[in-house]
Amino acid sequence: MSSLLINRSIAFSRSNSRCLLSFTHQSFRNYASKFPSHTVINMPALSPTMTEGNLIKWHKAIGDKLSPGESIAEVETDKASMDFEFQDDGYLAKILVNDGTNNIPVNKPIAVYVEDADDVAAFDSFTAADAGDSVDAPAAPAASESAPAKADSSSSAPADPAPVSKSTPQYSTDRIIASPLAKKLALERGLSLKGVKGTGPRGRITAKDLDNIKEEPKIVKSTSAPAAEPTAAAPSTDYVDIPLTNMRKTISKRLLSSKQTAPEYIVSSTISASKLLKLRKSLNATSNGDYKLTINDLLVKAISKATLRIPETNSSYLENENVIRQFKNVDISIAVSTPTGLITPIVKNADTKGLKEISNEVKELAKKAKDNKLQPAEFQGGTITISNLGSNHAVSMFTSILNPPQSAILAIGTIEKRAVPDKANELGFVFDDVMTITGTFDHRVIDGAKGGEFMKELKNIIENPLEMLL
Repeated sequence: MSSLLINRSIAFSRSNSRCLLSFTHQSFRNYASKFPSHTVINMPALSPTMTEGNLIKWHKAIGDKLSPGESIAEVETDKASMDFEFQDDGYLAKILVNDGTNNIPVNKPIAVYVEDADDVAAFDSFTAADAGDSVDAPAAPAASESAPAKADSSSSAPADPAPVSKSTPQYSTDRIIASPLAKKLALERGLSLKGVKGTGPRGRITAKDLDNIKEEPKIVKSTSAPAAEPTAAAPSTDYVDIPLTNMRKTISKRLLSSKQTAPEYIVSSTISASKLLKLRKSLNATSNGDYKLTINDLLVKAISKATLRIPETNSSYLENENVIRQFKNVDISIAVSTPTGLITPIVKNADTKGLKEISNEVKELAKKAKDNKLQPAEFQGGTITISNLGSNHAVSMFTSILNPPQSAILAIGTIEKRAVPDKANELGFVFDDVMTITGTFDHRVIDGAKGGEFMKELKNIIENPLEMLL
């Protein structure tokens, strides 16, 4: 099992503002056309690695007033679903890309707005072609691949938009355009969407169109094959294909890249948690309901202290810059499982914060992660990661994949009663509350001896938690 996720190569934003680029990079004003003065809204880049996104839902309708700071749409990026915030005054005059449209390249026209509400009606016939680009960008690569030589010579002034405008179809005949619900129902019913004529906008197949599809009768052919023949039976058709989200694609790419590039090694340590449990119980008993510490809160603090003592674990290997960057602040990424995938919100400067502040921050970040409300600055960055499966009592220990470009990640198993040697006891052993913590380290940054030293320091702090006060 791996616990890692989407986290950052470059911090996209360190402010508390919402996730967006300057609006001037997302739109362009058009005066010289048959339409009144207007501005085309393009697909924004809501993360530093975003090249395309899915438009989940429009929050505004045609004619609605737009104001700075308002969310006009929900967009799924390669990292999470985020609000697209508008940064100007105006009125939404035309929507060029409907709800549920996937794989929209960054800077593709998605809507139009005007400054005067009286101009909205004039854009009823406005199309993507009037915006100066085609909405159906995903089909474009096929055309460019068929004639690469021409693409270079006409990149600044394409010579073939005219033939496109003469032909009625605007979409590749090989591409099936259907709503997410229609695709889901087709999978469940075992129906093929090929050749289905959609009644939705621009020929899009809707759920209602599936009612006109007749299921082909399944023909079972008899055979006189010998008894050994069933070994070549056809694969089972009892399955469901789950489309990859941008977030899942990003997780896959980052995990694969991490495993292929980082020479990682693993160090495990069995640690007594009895004193940590007693400290937690004592602090919670005197909190008067002001806070409720978890073992994970205490571990965040303990790990931040151990990281300061072995600073190599608080570093990143930056090959392009030919350096190992060692951070002075300890920003701990905490793996959180959400319905859309794993994400790692960050407790920043954990080494300088008290247990109460850490506890409140962890709870707030976890809730925002599960509600899809994290801002980029809250999950992009981090210097070391924690993955805690301790709440699952079936998991004694596990290992994690490095969270690039970080050089260390700690996998924390459940606390359980184990027999440990004790010469003072007449039986020769006692039962103790024990956990296994497994560190995964990047050997390019942290040599094996240093990884071992870190685990030793961490074990010492957890087994003597008052050291967190030092």
